[in-house]
Amino acid sequence: MGYTIDAFRPTGVEITANIDDAMRLNLFLRTAFNVLVLIDAFQCADPDELYRRVNAQPWEEMISPDEYLSVVSSVNTPTINDRRFASLKVKDAIVDRVASVHGTRPDSGPLRENFVVQLYWNGTDALIFINTSGRKLADRNYRKMPHKAPMQETLAAGVMTATGYDGTVPLINPMCGSGTLAIEAALIASGRAPGLLRDNFGFMHRKGFDSDAWQSMRRDARKIRNRGIIAPIIASDIDANAVHAARKNAETAGVHHMIRFEVCDFAETPMTPERGIVVINPEYGERMGVIAELEETYGRMGDFFKQRCAGWTGYIFTGNLELSKRVGLRTSRRIEFFNAKIDCRLLKYELYEGTRRKDG
Repeated sequence: MGYTIDAFRPTGVEITANIDDAMRLNLFLRTAFNVLVLIDAFQCADPDELYRRVNAQPWEEMISPDEYLSVVSSVNTPTINDRRFASLKVKDAIVDRVASVHGTRPDSGPLRENFVVQLYWNGTDALIFINTSGRKLADRNYRKMPHKAPMQETLAAGVMTATGYDGTVPLINPMCGSGTLAIEAALIASGRAPGLLRDNFGFMHRKGFDSDAWQSMRRDARKIRNRGIIAPIIASDIDANAVHAARKNAETAGVHHMIRFEVCDFAETPMTPERGIVVINPEYGERMGVIAELEETYGRMGDFFKQRCAGWTGYIFTGNLELSKRVGLRTSRRIEFFNAKIDCRLLKYELYEGTRRKDG
């Protein structure tokens, strides 16, 4: 998006930006979880010091007393053993500050819908952020009919980005479930900003929110479209209920016209004459399914790749590396992802036609 990265963290990047940039990031980022604005970074020895440092900030300039506040904390310090207590101290510091100026204080609670503050406290290092996203950006607002164990939208977008998919070659998505991979692919191919699907962000509840600037930004984003020819996207699942859910979700996302859905066994998924990318997200035994049954499924995926996908580039996303051995094909790349706490891999297979062995 043209920004310069100031610093890298294990779970994010830092840039120098203003509130208009924060709105733009929330609108266009596909793989981010949240867009956070740093309010203060300080050394903190105990909860009382946490209260004092947070209370010293001019919250009356940021949040109205008639707003709703929620505080999210991630705490790893010997001075406190319950992150909820840290959240309570931050909440008290903010509402006490606002009450000291206005005479009334904001309501507060667990719903991350309005003004959201996040605390990261590790050892003696404390960071206070305003979460301009509110709810996580994975909540695109199109998945009205989730099927069993759906893939998170931001994770699906990350997987599709890692494949290099841009809509110029066909995409085949067997075992599509509720359609998240195919829908995120269609959003990428069409150039549509994922934030257009949402009508509420945390930044809307900050004092001074410029509604006119936001609406102008949204209008400009709607004009951004891929004007070229987008190659076919085909998604299939053996479960008719899953395909029904996927169709409905694609309609809500506004991309149903870009995706062909089929009810069939994954090995019978229709293929296009032009070769492209095949992405499969099978079960991997964490939330459902039986390992013994899945071993046969993974073996059949290898057969499907060999028999029907020659000349294509294949990908399998799985959280079970033991099961992936049943595919029986050599990977050309293994990309690490986390699905919640599950350590997963996106496995890439170059599905060459014939043999790569050369004489001499």
